[in-house]
Amino acid sequence: MNILAAIKREQRKLEQQLHSVQKKLDGVRSAAKALGDSTGREIAKRGKRVLSAAGRAKISRAAKKRWAKIRAQAKKTVG
Repeated sequence: MNILAAIKREQRKLEQQLHSVQKKLDGVRSAAKALGDSTGREIAKRGKRVLSAAGRAKISRAAKKRWAKIRAQAKKTVG
């Protein structure tokens, strides 16, 4: 029965935390509402950024060039 009592205490504790968080969230929502519609536009999710094939190829070439330089230096230090 001791375990059941501990679980009940934990449940009450979590419910109190939930109530506190909900109260804070209500405050944030009311502040956002008071600021007006400008907040809705700022919070809106941005669209996915797309990289063109040419851009991807340019990045790939640059990465290959960097790795070739690193490999060349590694060969110099070993050989």
